[in-house]
Amino acid sequence: MSDQQLSRAARNGRQKKTTKKNHSKAFKITRAILLTLVGLGVVGTVIGGAVFAFWASSAPKITNQQLVGTSQSTMVDANNKVIWTSGNQKREIAQQAEYPKLMKEAVVAIEDRRFYQHGGVDLKRIIGAAFANVTGSSLGLQGGSTLTQQLVKQTVFSSAVSDQTFKRKAQEAWLATRIEKEYSKAQILTLYMNKVYLGNGVYGMKTAAQYYFGKEMKDLSVPQIALIAGLPQSPSGYDPYTNPKGAKYRRDQVLQAMSESGAITKSEAKKYQQVPIDDGLLTEHTDEQDSEQVRKVSDSYITSVLSELKAKKYDVNKDGLTIKTNLDLDIQQKAYDVVNASASNQYGIPYPNDEVQAALTITDPQTGDVIAQIGNRKQEGLSLSNLATSTGRSGGSTVKPLVDYAPAIENLNWPTYRAVDDSTSFKYAGTSIYAGDAGMSNLQPYSKQSGQPYVTMRNALSRSLNVPALHTLQGQSILPNGGTDEFVGYSNATAFLKKLGIDVSLEGSSAIGFNISTEQAATAFAAFANGGMYYAPAYINTITTQDGKVHNLESTGKRAMKTSTAFMMNSMLQSVLTSTGTFSLGFQNYVHSSYVQGAKSGTVAYASDSGYPSSAATDLWFTGFTKSASISVWTGYKEPNKTATPLNGLTGTTAHLPNEIYDTIMQYVMRRDNRDGSDWKQPSTVKKVSKYGKTEYEVSGNAKFTDPFANRVRGNYVYSSSSSTSKSSSSSESSESSSSSSEPASSSAPSVSSSTPSTQ
Repeated sequence: MSDQQLSRAARNGRQKKTTKKNHSKAFKITRAILLTLVGLGVVGTVIGGAVFAFWASSAPKITNQQLVGTSQSTMVDANNKVIWTSGNQKREIAQQAEYPKLMKEAVVAIEDRRFYQHGGVDLKRIIGAAFANVTGSSLGLQGGSTLTQQLVKQTVFSSAVSDQTFKRKAQEAWLATRIEKEYSKAQILTLYMNKVYLGNGVYGMKTAAQYYFGKEMKDLSVPQIALIAGLPQSPSGYDPYTNPKGAKYRRDQVLQAMSESGAITKSEAKKYQQVPIDDGLLTEHTDEQDSEQVRKVSDSYITSVLSELKAKKYDVNKDGLTIKTNLDLDIQQKAYDVVNASASNQYGIPYPNDEVQAALTITDPQTGDVIAQIGNRKQEGLSLSNLATSTGRSGGSTVKPLVDYAPAIENLNWPTYRAVDDSTSFKYAGTSIYAGDAGMSNLQPYSKQSGQPYVTMRNALSRSLNVPALHTLQGQSILPNGGTDEFVGYSNATAFLKKLGIDVSLEGSSAIGFNISTEQAATAFAAFANGGMYYAPAYINTITTQDGKVHNLESTGKRAMKTSTAFMMNSMLQSVLTSTGTFSLGFQNYVHSSYVQGAKSGTVAYASDSGYPSSAATDLWFTGFTKSASISVWTGYKEPNKTATPLNGLTGTTAHLPNEIYDTIMQYVMRRDNRDGSDWKQPSTVKKVSKYGKTEYEVSGNAKFTDPFANRVRGNYVYSSSSSTSKSSSSSESSESSSSSSEPASSSAPSVSSSTPSTQ
């Protein structure tokens, strides 16, 4: 019988049986799924519990001394002498009875409203924070922390990203529950209020009452209590001095929370919210003024360390770090004294006035350690702009070794005697602007006075000629057969600079100057001193967190150039100092028998239509190195173009400022601890040859190079160095007149105007 012939009752009966059967099957599947989920849940719970137990067993121990102690961070020099602490105020420890009832209620209301109900961990709060994290809130893992957990974090953990892990949170929770068993709620709250960071170097709410309002806690008004209670969440964001709008917003939040908890009435909260945020706020702090002078000597170095810590997501105000730096305090003090000396000083350095600025960085070429740094001269405050790390000024000819000649050796195997073109002024591609060698009329090349249209690479560098540098990077020299001579090119130069930690967009004038910092210059030149290795500038040796874990931050060297490139550049940079003759740059006075060094100067001149004398400069540089130290010095005015008067132009004897500073400090550095000042050993990758009657170097092995203008280098050129086989008393190559021993300037970036500044 077909379904169509079945009675309705029969069909209904079969449907009921089928439905019952399906329900039974569904129940079995559901029960299996539930049992599986329960099983998985049990397994997950067991595994999770085991993991939690393992993490808890490795949690750091917390002593009462640690709980009572501060979360201040301490910075020490290389010899463990304290140079800075995160708190500049004397910390006041308060007893339980000293904290007003209303202040305790304010803290609990805004930070942990179930403080008196939970056992150190608030599961409800954690779930809420987790939900907020999933839905996009910024609370994240930290949103579920109770006051007890915050106390733990401030005692043994840091706020660094490396500490924001589930393991750390598990340990934090475990330790919080242990503290809850050993201390009363009143004790825990007091420990927290004594330890918490409240901005401006202030730790503890008793100290905050004195710092912000000059009062004992019992004398604070309700709005003042609310302001202090609201600071821990973001001490800088709610700073009443720097962000009064944010401070009032947070204070009013606290007042609202206090009204909701019953500490004050809603009408009182509204009344207090109308009180100005600066009501009773102090504006002067004598403790800060007293500590300024102590910190001034190392201020720029400290600023660089703090920047590095911030980049690594540490909070020095809350994490209780011990930061061991690479600072040599004796050298730092000497550098500070030299740079901040008066115009008539014992060092013989010709400072024209107190407005002229100076900055310098000293690194160890063998490790990358920054051993000293000065970022300002005659500064009146702390943590000002650090000119030593600023890349806002052109380095002039200081960059020629980095962007022109080292890449030429690295990529083209040019020998130190390779002939380069200086026959005519260099015309920037796509413009009507020409660049010549400084000291020549109408921007003419060096050959205009010397009669040498082609010079060796060594002499082009030692005389700081512009046209050969421009040809080396960009190329315009015409070969005898009508073709164009080979050149480095922007791609090779850019890649070479990046290996030295310099990321810059090259343009027409980059061969003779681009923006650079003393930190970058000292670090890059250090690679010539250590055989071609680049070490990123390292200010921090180790960081020890509150749990006793030591983090090593030593710089790891990476090969930036071939050993042949480093040695040959080293040799040519020694010639910058030892070169003699009618047109030499006059640096022979900085040659010392006790150590061997290489160096390069740099001068950036004003545009020809600026109104300044042709001899005036905006920026003066000197960067040099031994095996033990690499030092880069910059001098200039913060606003060189402020007025068209000689006041802001460096002229005359002032042109010697950076080299005099460099020489004075380098002598001091090399005298200390018998530092290695020996000459460099020639590597197997380099071949010594005699060329034009002098010792020169080539890349050894099967390295091939071109030298199409070799037969055009005329006469003898003069230089002397520790590796030279002989000296000459005459000179046929130079870049400036004998009446001046300062370095020539060279053309800067081309522009639509024909009046371009010059750089050297």
